[in-house]
Amino acid sequence: MHTSPQQPPYPQTIVVQKKGGGCLKALLIGGAVLVGLIVLGTLLGGGGKDDTSAKPAGSSEHTGQAAKPKKPRTGDPEQPQAPGLGDVVKDGKFAFKVTKVDKGLSQVGESFTVSKAQGQYILVHLTVKNIGDEAQLFSDSAQKLVDARGRTFDADSGAAAIGLKDSNAFLNNINPGNSVKGILLFDVPKNLTLRSVELHDSIFSGGVTVSLAR
Repeated sequence: MHTSPQQPPYPQTIVVQKKGGGCLKALLIGGAVLVGLIVLGTLLGGGGKDDTSAKPAGSSEHTGQAAKPKKPRTGDPEQPQAPGLGDVVKDGKFAFKVTKVDKGLSQVGESFTVSKAQGQYILVHLTVKNIGDEAQLFSDSAQKLVDARGRTFDADSGAAAIGLKDSNAFLNNINPGNSVKGILLFDVPKNLTLRSVELHDSIFSGGVTVSLAR
């Protein structure tokens, strides 16, 4: 019996897996992802800081709320004071200057010219100048006194004409460029608080207000 020579076996490749190779790869991938997240978080965090550090216009330094508008201070040019004693004001053809105010008089005049007040007499001393181009009639009946409650009072022309010998406020015709001194007489309640006097070129004019508050 013929026996064929035995063929040598084919060489076999033995693959040897190193222990721990899969774990190492996983660790490397996880580390790379973690580093990427840290870098991304740093970038985003830096942008957030820049946004919060910028303050909107008009914001408050401490609270971050909108700053309240400042209230205008008394005496600012935007709030001029009303004309008062000694100031020259104009209405129509007349320029007025109130020089003095007397209050609390119970009567005016002397002897048979005495007039007694229902409440109290208030005397408003003023100068009236004609600044127009023709004569103008000045009458105390066109003038008004105003109290703190907004009530208006007419002048007592009769008592002024009889009891105020130094006044030229009753139906006085004033030529251009001339001026007269007059006294406006008002009969008002005793507890009256003065606010102003309205001075008029005539009963039809708009008038100008002079403050009498003290």
